[in-house]
Amino acid sequence: MVDSINKVVDVVVIGAGAAGLMCAITAGYRGRRVLVLDHANKPGKKILMSGGGRCNFTHLHSTPANYLSANPHFCISALKRYTPYHFTEWVERHGIEYHEKTPGQLFCTESSKAILNMLLTECEWAGVDIRLKCSIESVQAIHAKQSARTGFKLSTSMGVVQCESLVIASGGLSIPTMGASPFGYKIAEQFGLNVLPTRAGLAPFTLQPDDLARLSPLSGVSCPVEVKLNCHAFKEPMLFTHRGLSGPAMLQISSFWLPGQNLHIDLLPDTDVLAELKEWRQQSPNKRVESYLTTKLPKRLAQTLVEWHQWDITFQQCSNQRLNEITQALKNWKIKPNGTEGYRTAEVTLGGVDTDCLSSKTMAVKDQPNLFFIGEVVDVTGHLGGHNFQWAWASGFAAGNEA
Repeated sequence: MVDSINKVVDVVVIGAGAAGLMCAITAGYRGRRVLVLDHANKPGKKILMSGGGRCNFTHLHSTPANYLSANPHFCISALKRYTPYHFTEWVERHGIEYHEKTPGQLFCTESSKAILNMLLTECEWAGVDIRLKCSIESVQAIHAKQSARTGFKLSTSMGVVQCESLVIASGGLSIPTMGASPFGYKIAEQFGLNVLPTRAGLAPFTLQPDDLARLSPLSGVSCPVEVKLNCHAFKEPMLFTHRGLSGPAMLQISSFWLPGQNLHIDLLPDTDVLAELKEWRQQSPNKRVESYLTTKLPKRLAQTLVEWHQWDITFQQCSNQRLNEITQALKNWKIKPNGTEGYRTAEVTLGGVDTDCLSSKTMAVKDQPNLFFIGEVVDVTGHLGGHNFQWAWASGFAAGNEA
């Protein structure tokens, strides 16, 4: 591979992540000359790290209800035309072993490298040229000769490229150590598009000093909970960390949380705690409240709750009011996070390029049909569990069929 590029191609895709590679493959198989540019030294870095290194590459039950956007209807068209079953069939064709970890969530059995290798193999078959460690210095629209359509001229660290169609798949601001940048938003603004405010999504919570002092010793403890905020609820595991609260339940609700809001955590979902406490009082009045808690919760968490709420008592010492107080503390633990860990560890970026500026069918800018925005840079953000990958595949496929 040469270190310089001075060429004319049909399509330039900026970003060698999930959405960008999907778009490049789709356009390449249409006979388009496709060039993928990325400033990173390796393609698909977030693919490799996702799912604990096993890539939760889709969710079988992905629907528009699993996405956050100022326009919740925008994602419907792309998701309908490229479903989880399309991608899974592709994975099976390449002989990649996978499994369903929790209902609907598909993971590679061995390593996320299998998904990246599949995409790179398909890029090669489709004739896609990928150039890494290439920074984009400027992008400008040009009017191609003998054509009413506008093309683009890119000045890069490797030379000048001209293309008919330009696809921005540069991602959001999440995990800056992986090379995240606001590049895509700047290009959108350059071409007059509205960019909605961005913030970290699917991020762990940090805690207020008093709560952190009490809970940080529980670092590493996990338990299933149901967390609620306004009309949103997620029943998933929660993990205590030395900084605060994480795990799927907390990551999910973080996308809806705003500073100053309380989280409502049910530590024993699907359990009629009050009825069980009364039964223990009747059957085992001399047993301590901690005995009950350790049958339901990790021992360290049970001990912390006993110390925190002064529950070092027997059931015989519990009035009905005390049992109600214990029930309330377990079923509706109210906690106000100090914040989230932000983009440093966030899995996604909320907000981004305003979908009102784009065609939901092609992902092209409405008044500049040769310019496309796909993947995380767009104001479409999925829940945890493979939905963001499904949006990458679907939006990339939509743009690749048009670019």
